[in-house]
Amino acid sequence: MKFSDGYWMMREGVHASHPVEVLDVDAGPDSLTVHAPVQRIRHRGDLLKGPVVTVTASSPMPDVIGVTLTHFAGERDRGPAFELADASPDVVVDAPEGGDAATLTSGALTVRVRRDGTWGVDFLADGRRLTGSAPKAAAIIETDERWPAGARHYVREQLDLGVGHVVYGLGERFGPLVKNGQSVDAWNADGGTASEQAYKNAPFYLTNAGYGVFVDHPGRVSFEVASEVVTRTSFSVEGQSMRYFVIYGPTPREILRKYTALTGRPAKLPDWSFGLWLSTSFTTSYDEATVTSFIDGMAERDLPLSVFHFDCFWMREFQWCDFEWDPRVFPDPPGMLRRLKERGLKICVWINPYIGQRSPLFEEGRANGYLLTRPNGDVWQWDKWQPGLAVVDFTNPEAREWYTAKLDALLEMGVDCFKTDFGERIPTDVVYHDGSDPERAHNYYAYLYNKTVFELLQKRRGEDEAVVFARSATVGGQRFPVHWGGDCESTFEAMGESLRGGLSLGMSGFGYWSHDIGGFEGTPDPALFKRWIAFGMLSSHSRLHGSRSYRVPWLFDEESVDVLRTFTKLKMRLMPYLAGAARQAYEEGAPMMRAMVVEFPDDPACTHLERQYMLGDDLLVAPVFSQDGTVAYYVPDGVWTHYATGERVAGGRWVRETHGFGSVPLLVRPGAVVPEGAVDDRPDYDHADGVTLRVYEPRTGIGDGARVVTRVGDATFTTARDGSAVRVTAAGAGAWNVLLVNARAAAVRGGTAAGHPGGVLVEASGDEVVITLEEGQD
Repeated sequence: MKFSDGYWMMREGVHASHPVEVLDVDAGPDSLTVHAPVQRIRHRGDLLKGPVVTVTASSPMPDVIGVTLTHFAGERDRGPAFELADASPDVVVDAPEGGDAATLTSGALTVRVRRDGTWGVDFLADGRRLTGSAPKAAAIIETDERWPAGARHYVREQLDLGVGHVVYGLGERFGPLVKNGQSVDAWNADGGTASEQAYKNAPFYLTNAGYGVFVDHPGRVSFEVASEVVTRTSFSVEGQSMRYFVIYGPTPREILRKYTALTGRPAKLPDWSFGLWLSTSFTTSYDEATVTSFIDGMAERDLPLSVFHFDCFWMREFQWCDFEWDPRVFPDPPGMLRRLKERGLKICVWINPYIGQRSPLFEEGRANGYLLTRPNGDVWQWDKWQPGLAVVDFTNPEAREWYTAKLDALLEMGVDCFKTDFGERIPTDVVYHDGSDPERAHNYYAYLYNKTVFELLQKRRGEDEAVVFARSATVGGQRFPVHWGGDCESTFEAMGESLRGGLSLGMSGFGYWSHDIGGFEGTPDPALFKRWIAFGMLSSHSRLHGSRSYRVPWLFDEESVDVLRTFTKLKMRLMPYLAGAARQAYEEGAPMMRAMVVEFPDDPACTHLERQYMLGDDLLVAPVFSQDGTVAYYVPDGVWTHYATGERVAGGRWVRETHGFGSVPLLVRPGAVVPEGAVDDRPDYDHADGVTLRVYEPRTGIGDGARVVTRVGDATFTTARDGSAVRVTAAGAGAWNVLLVNARAAAVRGGTAAGHPGGVLVEASGDEVVITLEEGQD
C-alpha cells in the first residue's frame, strides 16, 4: 500500500509518525527492547505525549532475527498464527550504558540500533551491512475519514535496497520474476495466471544481497518493492504491531534452507507421484467407458501412466461436495477403482472445501455448526461456483473430523490422493469457531484445509505416501505438497506465465510444483501442446488436464503421442536423479525447479532470467516458447553438454537454437554425475538396480582431488579425478554402470567396457571402476 504522495509528502488523510531517537534500552538475556519516541525529547514536557514505538529484537534460530514494531501493546492477540520453529539459539545482547549502539547477535547476523541521536536500524553479517531501516522508514500510520478506506491504523517498515539489489519470491506470482517496481498484496485470490492476483501468497521475499525477509502476519501484507520508494522495500500490515524476520544466507539456497527450517520443509513424496497424471478434464463428458478408453489408449501407445484423476463431475451436479459418486455414470465405483488399480494406477479425485446447498451435507454441516457463519449467526452463503455455497470451518476440530470422515470412506474405497482445489475465496465477514480474526484467517484457511487432508492421507497411507494436488497456499503450506499453478490459458504466453509462477513459488519455500500441460482454458493447438509436454515432463510433477477438452495426445496428432512418449520415458529414466533433487527439497528446502540465480547467484547474467531453470543441481532446462522451435537461453561458465546428443556448449554466453518437437534444450552442468535408471515405464522402481552414472566433463568440471557424491536409493557412489584417471567407487550397490560422456579410454579397470556412441560405457564388476583417459583429451 502506498501511503506517500511522492517522496516528500503523505497522501491526503494519511498521518505518519516515525521513531526519531532511542529513549532507553532494556537488554534481556535473549532479547533487546528499545523505546523510540516519534519526537525529539528536549525537556520533560516532551515526555508527556506519544506515540512511542516499542522495538523488540529476538531470535528463533541462528542467522535469523525477528524485529517487532509496536504502537499500542493492548491489542488482543487474534489468531491464527503461523506455526514457526524455535531452536532457542545462543544470542549475544550488547547494550552498554552510554554506548552509541545496542546490538543483538544470532549466529553470523547482528541487528544494531543506533543510539547516536539519529534513528537507524542496521542488519550486519560477516563484516558488512546487509540492509536496514533509515530515518522515516519505520512508521505508525493512521488515516482519517478522508482516506478512501476510512479510519485505519497500520504499522509499516522499509528496508534499504542497494544498487543492483533485487527482490524475488512473495509466493506464486505470474508477473516478472524480479519484483522490483511492483506493488504486491499478499492476499489469496482466484485470479488465474494472467493477473497480479495469486493463489499462493507468502509474505516472504529473498534478495540477491545475502538476506531474506519474512513478515510474520497471516493476513494481508502489502509490499511496495522499490516502487513507493525506489531504494527500499516497504511492507505494512493493518493493526498495532508487526513482526518481521531478517534471514541471513548468504546464498539464496542458504536463505531458503533457513526460512524453511523456520516455517516448515516440504514433505517427502512417494516415487509414483513423479509419474504422469492424466485427468478427465473439467467440464468434459465422461464415464467409466471414457476413462477406460483413455487408459487403454495410453497403454496401446506405450505411454507410461502413473495416476488417473477424476475431476469435479465424478460427483453429481450442484452437489459439490457430497463426496458421493454420480450413480448415473459411475454405478460401481468400488469395482471401477479396483479395475484401475489392477492396472498399476493410483487414483486421485477432486474435492474443495465448500458445500453446495443442494448437497445432503449442507444441512448436516449447518445443524452441527461445521460451516462459517455471519456475525448474526446465519450460515455464510453465496451463489458463486455452487448455488448456495457454504464454507467448511476448519478451525472447528469436530468439523475437521466430519470432513475427513467423508474422505476416509473414499480412501477405503480405493482412492489414493486428493486434488484439493480452491480455498482462496474465503470471506472476511464471518465468525470462526475458534474466534480467529477473519482478516488473518483469509490466507491461513488454505493452510488449514490442506493440512487437514494431508494429515488424513499420512494417517491412512503412511508418512511418505501422502500427496495432495493443491491450488491455494500460504506460509507453511509447502509442508503439504504438491501444488499446481492454477487456471492458465492455452497460449505460449500463459506457458511463460506459468513458469514464472513456479519459479517464484520455489523462491518462496515450496519444493515441488506442477501445471496443466497444454494450458487449462481453451484447447491448445498441436504445436503448443507438444512444446508444453517437454516443459511439463521436465517439471517436478506432470499432469495432463484441461477445462472443456480432453488432453490425451492422440486427439491432437500422432506426433504428440511420440513427443509424450519421448519425454515421459526420459523422466522415468531420470528418476534416480529426480529423487536426489526431491531429497534436497525435503531435507534442505531447495526447490526441485530453481531459478538460475538460486544456483548461480554470483553470475549477474542470471539475475533476471525467467524463461529457463535448473532442475536439481545439474540439469538446465530451457522450454521452447515458439511454434517454429527457436529458443534463446543463457549458459553459465564452463563446458556444458546436451543431455540427448552429447553436444558440448561453451558457457558464459547466450545460445540460440532451433528444436524439433521431440527435443528441448536440456544441458548438463560441467563436472556433474547424473544417475540414469534402467527402467522407463514407471517412476516407482529400484532406482539403484542397474543404474548408469553419466559423468560429464571430468577434466574441466571435476578438478584433481575433488569428489562428487551421488546417492541412489541405499547406494552411494563417489566420483573423483586423479590426473588422467576418473575413479568411481560404490557402497551398497548391486549392478551398476559408468558412462564417461564424450570420452575415450586408454584403460579400464574394475569392469567391462562396451562400445557406446556417447562415450565410454563400463559395466562395473565390483565396487570400483577406474577409467584412464586417452592422452590429449580436453
